[in-house]
Amino acid sequence: MVAIQNSTIASSNLTQYAVSPRRALLIPVLVVVSLALAVAAPFFLYPIFLMKLLCFALFACAFNLLIGYAGLLSFGHAAFFGGAAYITAHAGKVWGWPPELALVAGTVFAAVLGFLMGALAIRRQGIYFAMITLALAQMIAFLAIQMRFTGGEDGIQAVPRGMLLGLVDLNKPLAMYFFVLAVFLFGFLVIWRTVHSPFGQVLKAIRENEPRAISLGYRTAQYKLLAFVISAALAGLAGGAKALVFQLASLTDVAWQMSGEVVLMTLLGGLGTLLGPVVGAGMVVALEHFLAETDFPITVASGILFVVCVLLFRRGVAGEIRHYLLARRALKSARNV
Repeated sequence: MVAIQNSTIASSNLTQYAVSPRRALLIPVLVVVSLALAVAAPFFLYPIFLMKLLCFALFACAFNLLIGYAGLLSFGHAAFFGGAAYITAHAGKVWGWPPELALVAGTVFAAVLGFLMGALAIRRQGIYFAMITLALAQMIAFLAIQMRFTGGEDGIQAVPRGMLLGLVDLNKPLAMYFFVLAVFLFGFLVIWRTVHSPFGQVLKAIRENEPRAISLGYRTAQYKLLAFVISAALAGLAGGAKALVFQLASLTDVAWQMSGEVVLMTLLGGLGTLLGPVVGAGMVVALEHFLAETDFPITVASGILFVVCVLLFRRGVAGEIRHYLLARRALKSARNV
């Protein structure tokens, strides 16, 4: 019975997202152009700015996987982002691990922490789920202040970037940029594959109508927990990469404001869209970058940007573009009938 339901979901998904030959040709072209722009970007823009953008874009994409496709609003994702940053920094500086192993250690820590937090949080729904994740994240932030290895308010500074696989010196800006770009592409491909798999379709069904998904025989708690763990691991991957880029892990990474910032990025770009979080992260990071040398408060500017986008782009920037293209396609199909 479940197999029949899976095939039904898959077939309906194929029908819904069937693409025309023209669009099927356009997508690879856009991917190639995007990759070419990403490769050429550090030769025209500040590499540190681009690396920060990629780290936060991956963080926002990981958060969007949870809220945009599983319908779970977490206010505690800073625990995974900052916790992985501390583990990566400590493994690289104190234990002397190479950057790839330090990054893996941070990601594994975030995944384990995500499993523990998720096992508790998914027992509740809605605002109760969000408040539990916030409370648990605040416990992690308190531990980050009190534990000796985190450095307290000073954090872990002067984190060595090291040699990637013993061959590539990550102290060179271009080498570090392409390493971060590879990390982002890996995380983005994991999210893309998850969303377009039968598992992703079940997550969407849970988001739309969880009681009906339960009536069809799906163990929704297991699906939500797995989505929580994947999201936490990718958020940790982003946090570990950021620690290597800035050679620093601090309380800022694990504070509740970081959870609010990733929520803002996702809403600005568009919930439930693959590229929306990337757009939202680009908007916020660019705003912070250009206002850093001015006296204008960044939080005020972010608030103004959020209000404007809510009033003009209720689905987010990428969400509105996607809605316009789908509406146009539907209208064209109706005219052809």
